[in-house]
Amino acid sequence: MKMFTIAWKDLKIRLKDRKSFITLLFMPIILTAILGSALSSAFSESGSLPSLAAGIVVHSSDDLTDQFIEEVLKGEELKKSITLEKFKSEEDLRKAIEKEEADAGLVFPAGWGDSLTKGESKQVVLMKDPAKELQASILSSITDSFTSRVTTVSAASRTVAEELTAAVPVSNPVGNPAEMMADLTGDLSEIAGSQENHVVSEQDGKEPISGMQYYAAAMGVMFILFNMTIGAKSIIQERNTETLARLMSGPASHFSIMAGKFLGTLSFTFLQFFVFVMATHYLFGADWGSNGGQLIVLVMAYSVAVSGLAMVIAGFITEEKSADSIGGIGVQILALLGGSMIPLASFPDFLQKTASIAPNKWALTSLLDIMNGTSWDTLILPVAVLMLTGITALGIGSMKLKHR
Repeated sequence: MKMFTIAWKDLKIRLKDRKSFITLLFMPIILTAILGSALSSAFSESGSLPSLAAGIVVHSSDDLTDQFIEEVLKGEELKKSITLEKFKSEEDLRKAIEKEEADAGLVFPAGWGDSLTKGESKQVVLMKDPAKELQASILSSITDSFTSRVTTVSAASRTVAEELTAAVPVSNPVGNPAEMMADLTGDLSEIAGSQENHVVSEQDGKEPISGMQYYAAAMGVMFILFNMTIGAKSIIQERNTETLARLMSGPASHFSIMAGKFLGTLSFTFLQFFVFVMATHYLFGADWGSNGGQLIVLVMAYSVAVSGLAMVIAGFITEEKSADSIGGIGVQILALLGGSMIPLASFPDFLQKTASIAPNKWALTSLLDIMNGTSWDTLILPVAVLMLTGITALGIGSMKLKHR
């Protein structure tokens, strides 16, 4: 019972510290509002391709060129994303791109479609706005995909024609080879242009994470890290004022004192996060998922990790200023590494792997999974990592404090 008395005493002290409580609650709310609103466009809200204003110049028309324009670029799957406009010349298209009337454009050389059927692909010229690299890449990929399918069909048709000519005796033909090849080529062309060969944009059954959701989770886990410093400073203060020494000389065991300090930080951390969850939900409409049990378990595990790290800091640092400095720098590094500033998907592969050392990375990715709807199985590893981090840190910090 001693440890609960100590934990309750520490919790009351922190709740009475209005400046600290307001800072740890209102600052993340304000930053969530700013970042979530300002950077919402960086997150896909609909799961569709970005809008693309494309221009085309066709020097001569043929069946395949018309098929590509009418059935692919203007097809059902892309018409919601691509706005297509024809221009008379390359110069007209270039001026439209310079005036930002078009994001990118394609210039089809004379006989482009006919050259594909002969295996002599002529190069389509891609013109683009340097600021619209993504849109230009999409247009280029669509063109390359169609070109590859048609040239593959053409090559297959020629190969079959050669095999038929070699296999069917001239003196005893089975059917008309010319008609057979015409039918085969028509069938293969239909396959090449069919909807089944198109790469389409579809959702995976889950709503994409919004910018507000991402930064609500990101700011929440980042500001929780400050409890490492606050928890460590409370122990350092009591040690410097001999309060901790008096506690240890009393009837309470070393385990009860350390467990009480740990639980005090854990309780405040847990409370702070859930006040933040409620605030962001009702103020900004941030959806934290439909499974409250998963959210409680994950936040509890993260609180354990943060509280344990507070014990480590207290065990190895003796001055409050040093705790502030190291804690502040440490929080910034962990926040950046864990994806609170920049989404982890933007990091190079080696940094994404390195980020696994940050406890807030495990918490953030798991919170995003919960928001998107996930099974309990996916939370086993992150919860285990966070719990193990906290318990190990608690053990190391307690042993270090015992010998001071």
